[in-house]
Amino acid sequence: MSVTHTVFNQPRPLSNSNLFLSDTPLREAVVRFDAEWDLELLASVGQQLGSSESLELGRLANAFPPELLRYDARGERLDDLRFHPAWHLLMQGLCANRVHNLPWQADARSGAFVARAARFILHGQVESGTLCPLTMTFGATPLLQASLPPLFADWLPPLLSDRYDAHLQPAPQKRGLLIGMGMTEKQGGTDVLSNTTRAEPIAARASGEAWRLVGHKWFFSVPQSDAHLVLAQAPGGISCFFLPRLLPDGTRNAVRIERLKDKLGNRSNASSEVEFDGAIGWLLGEEGEGVRQILKMGGYTRFDCALGSHSLMRRAFSVALYHAHQRQVMGKTLVEQPLMRQLLCQQALQLEGQTALLMRIAHAWSQPADEQQRAYARLFTSAAKFEICKNATPFIAQAMEALGGIGYCEESELPRLYREAPVNSIWEGAGNVMCLDVLRVLRKQPAVTEMLAAQFDGVKGLNRHFDSRWRQLRLRLRKPQEAQAREIASQLLLLATGQQLLTTLEPPLADAWCRQHLDTRGATPIAEAVGERLLLRATGS
Repeated sequence: MSVTHTVFNQPRPLSNSNLFLSDTPLREAVVRFDAEWDLELLASVGQQLGSSESLELGRLANAFPPELLRYDARGERLDDLRFHPAWHLLMQGLCANRVHNLPWQADARSGAFVARAARFILHGQVESGTLCPLTMTFGATPLLQASLPPLFADWLPPLLSDRYDAHLQPAPQKRGLLIGMGMTEKQGGTDVLSNTTRAEPIAARASGEAWRLVGHKWFFSVPQSDAHLVLAQAPGGISCFFLPRLLPDGTRNAVRIERLKDKLGNRSNASSEVEFDGAIGWLLGEEGEGVRQILKMGGYTRFDCALGSHSLMRRAFSVALYHAHQRQVMGKTLVEQPLMRQLLCQQALQLEGQTALLMRIAHAWSQPADEQQRAYARLFTSAAKFEICKNATPFIAQAMEALGGIGYCEESELPRLYREAPVNSIWEGAGNVMCLDVLRVLRKQPAVTEMLAAQFDGVKGLNRHFDSRWRQLRLRLRKPQEAQAREIASQLLLLATGQQLLTTLEPPLADAWCRQHLDTRGATPIAEAVGERLLLRATGS
């Protein structure tokens, strides 16, 4: 056979790297926020997840999405799902690393929330769909610890275990449990008060009693979960119910899976439409307090959306930077080309800021007894979910552009990362919902503005761009307008990020971030010495 050409100047794909040790900003933040005790495990997890074997599991789980098995061979209703083995292996790793329950352990150490957030970021760089059941279980666990009906008290030990158990068995016989959610209906979406699913008491109307539900859910996440938290209309208003997949007598609950969603991304994860044909659920908390109950877990799941988007961005950047160090154009590698180098440095700087702020928010979540920390977590979780999730799609598109055509093809990781990006902006409340929540916190908690003033004034004089932006925003916060909610949320997040970097980062890098993101005249080129430092930090060098 004749040889038509020789293949050269084609970069190797990024694999067999340590996702944690190569991320200097994340390593520093873990130490800064009291989770230094987890460094050894994080390094081990980073090595395992960065392996070619783990990356292949992520690809397989999405290439072979779950199947709905509605009936068996005899025509009996099953409502089961079949997953590729890669899904189960990824889930085993997530549960073994306690991404679903680390801070809720009785012996949880200081900084457990930060350590868990770091583990989440590492897993999210390999596969995102498997994070959905883990984040819902994580958000639901403290609610169930406080209000699980006595009939289900034996659920708590397997809920807090480090095991993944996919078998369809009664909960007390399982080594590990997962919890899903069912809120959204066809006519309502975000407006859960318009839900039409009805709940009628079987006997008493008190908390912890059984009710019968009739209705539907338009998005019923992870239908294979052992139980779901569901909102329904009770006589006393919207209420929250605990719906087990198997009833205490071992029979299946009357939850009918109509179909699985055919989604843009998040292909490995099962999202479904269901109908409740007299399903049995147990009331959590008081009748009519369903929204309040769900909001208790909403902050955790919204924070995970921001973590998940950051994970996608970090992986896309790592792939692009690794490619740029190898690919040559006109006798020089891409990373040596001034314009490409600027783009990569800008992305590295953006990730520096996100890492610092996300770990600061995780630190705030770990201190529920401190009123100021609770307010910080509530305010900046919504702002981070809005801004970071919104930025993920164009960020990943830029990384794809750095690779050119090869990055657009399915053999690359980037198309999957790109398809995955929009889900975090939509799930758990779209951008407008997050921005209105930011406004709600500012209006209902006047002490929050005082907290912001104390923190932002603490770095006064360190950077003129920061000082100028803070003066402008302070004027808006006197009478915040709903029409300006998106701008207010963005500016709050930028200032909180700047405050973190000015406090903790090397001054030249912090100043470069402020010029890029806070200078009203627009971004300026990053100095060569600063850019070199940023790219070294981005590779753990």
